[in-house]
Amino acid sequence: MTHCINPLSPTLGAEVVGLDLNEPLSDAVFLEIERAWQDANGVLVFRGQDLAPEAQIAFSRRLGDLEVHVAKRYLLPGHPEIYRVSTKQDANGKAMGNPESGRYWHSDLSYLDPPAKASLLYALEVPPIGGDTMFTNMAAAHDALSEPVRTMLNGLMAVHDYSYVRRMFSPGFGRSADPNQVPPVRHPVVRPHCDTGRKTIFVNPGFTTHIEGLSRHESGAVLAFLFEHATRPEFVYRHSWSVGDAVLWDNRLTMHHAVHDFYETGGVRHMHRTTVMGTKE
Repeated sequence: MTHCINPLSPTLGAEVVGLDLNEPLSDAVFLEIERAWQDANGVLVFRGQDLAPEAQIAFSRRLGDLEVHVAKRYLLPGHPEIYRVSTKQDANGKAMGNPESGRYWHSDLSYLDPPAKASLLYALEVPPIGGDTMFTNMAAAHDALSEPVRTMLNGLMAVHDYSYVRRMFSPGFGRSADPNQVPPVRHPVVRPHCDTGRKTIFVNPGFTTHIEGLSRHESGAVLAFLFEHATRPEFVYRHSWSVGDAVLWDNRLTMHHAVHDFYETGGVRHMHRTTVMGTKE
């Protein structure tokens, strides 16, 4: 099996060409992929896949235990490990997946403790124009902060809440699950990466409600600054999807944002996501 790995941007992202994820990978090849994922700062694009649900689950499971999302209505029947992200409708006119998913900067499952390790999103249908996903490198964003700001952030804790995204961005999202199953959690604003120890900014507009110990005005100002800083162009890779792309990203190192700019083109966005759970440090 011949494959090659090519960088996609200076700050994060690489593509893997010539590797079929339907086939079990040897330990040596899997280790190479893990290293490439780390070298690419947490975003790896597998091109040209025709990925069966069982194969997506099997590959993802090699990275850790898989999540069964609390929004049960969007799970793939027979494969609860797969969460459907989709604007496609079934024969009864009901959404086949979450049509609102990702229209805001966020890190998957940051509202859990521990938060998610990784996500693998596989594209079955994509719009003819638009529908890109942007990723940002939260370690590079941290490193670019001034020393006084880094000192201020050290030791601060932020609250992450599953229901916050419903109130702020997606009114229909919260109705798909019981928010009592996922009470708010606390994470450090600056969080060392579990594998590398590299410091990352670990707050996001989707699920972070406030920073503890600061007034509402202070917390809002600090978070607004961090969100703007972390999404500066030099930290961002923008992925233009093709059918058969499978994108693996590290939720501990990146934020991402699905651009919902394609509705007027008449296209649909239909994808399968597996999410690898994090582990306690």
